[in-house]
Amino acid sequence: MTPSEIQSIKQRFGIIGNAPALNYAIQVAAQVAPTDMTVLITGESGSGKESFSKIIHALSPRKHGQFIAINCGAIPEGTIDSELFGHEKGSFTGANEARKGYFEVTNGGTIFLDEIGEMPLGTQARLLRVLENGEFIRVGSSKVQKTDVRVVAATNVNLLNAVREGRFREDLYYRLNTVPITVPPLRERGDDIYLLFRKFATDFAERYRVKPISLTTEAIADLQRFRFPGNIRQLKNVAEQMSVLEMEREVDAQRLRQYLPADHNSQLPMLLHAAGSPDAGPSGTYSERDLLYKVLFDMRRDMTDLKKLVLDLAAGQRPAETQELLRQNSHLFTNLPPYDGSNRHSRPAEAGASEYFINPRPEITVDEEAAYEDESQRVEDIPHETEEETLSLEAKEKEMIIKALKKHHNKRKYAAHDLGISERTLYRKLKQYDLEQL
Repeated sequence: MTPSEIQSIKQRFGIIGNAPALNYAIQVAAQVAPTDMTVLITGESGSGKESFSKIIHALSPRKHGQFIAINCGAIPEGTIDSELFGHEKGSFTGANEARKGYFEVTNGGTIFLDEIGEMPLGTQARLLRVLENGEFIRVGSSKVQKTDVRVVAATNVNLLNAVREGRFREDLYYRLNTVPITVPPLRERGDDIYLLFRKFATDFAERYRVKPISLTTEAIADLQRFRFPGNIRQLKNVAEQMSVLEMEREVDAQRLRQYLPADHNSQLPMLLHAAGSPDAGPSGTYSERDLLYKVLFDMRRDMTDLKKLVLDLAAGQRPAETQELLRQNSHLFTNLPPYDGSNRHSRPAEAGASEYFINPRPEITVDEEAAYEDESQRVEDIPHETEEETLSLEAKEKEMIIKALKKHHNKRKYAAHDLGISERTLYRKLKQYDLEQL
């Protein structure tokens, strides 16, 4: 496909931009349009996936048939089968008459199934039958009906991850993914960001009868650095807000930043900081596991340093590294002469000596000494046991699962959501830790 043909498609469907990834996606859509192949469009929310479904329909032999766009995530799970495949009269409460579904209505046309990853598993099985055989059955009926519908699906989630988690059928994924089209996010389209902003600013200027908004050079640079998690939809909202609220029609970088959330103001990778550190975000929403690992690594480093320090002191050595450790941990030591090893209860010979010395044990009698030794031997293993119990990741994980279940009164769906894991993962953990009776 020539660049002029791609440009013609852009003008026809109102697509603005020249990013290579965008041009490639348009080329694939135009090449697959004349066929009846199923297409899966992937991309972030707000990146313009529906425009590609319209390109495929308009350039196909089905262009004179009906085109219907359906958001699978917006239809309740209990009614989606009826919406897609129809129902018979009396098939469920409120079914006062028979109704045709979208697959029956759009026979000979195209159905765009947006957010296909939100479709329930039962409906996925029905959809797979339509894709394989062109057959469906109305809810409450036993009669098999035929339909000739082309399916174009779209999603903003990773369907392979959904397959691994048991939320999406693997056979349906590979049936839908006959021809994949990836729509690039706005932050990867470079100069297209400012082109789109100018288009939106002009449109809103005409709508509200004001002079179009323009940006300074510095403001343009800031706009193109912004990540735009909401993609084109978010950029359009920013342009509309500025068109209505700004008194000065030329906006500088400082004014522009007031319309851009600070949390997404850079395209640099995000750094993870420990909670409570100066660089930690205000929300403190870090993974408990990440924080636990950091604590463990810090403890391990401190223990290694302490062991080295003690061994050097016991051997009567003072290398430069030990001296530095002593200096850094001076609050643990008293200002006493070095220990010569001749008598563990000896006191410093000189007052006001400048060498660091670990605090000795106070003078005790022979009987107290024996009692002290017995006591030290008795509690010697306690720190090890405590460390094992405290540092066990499985124990922490089990504890958090129990807390989440108690918090939500054993409602596993809400507990899994609170823990940030899927229900299937929670069931596996309950079985692993023998908590199924909770």
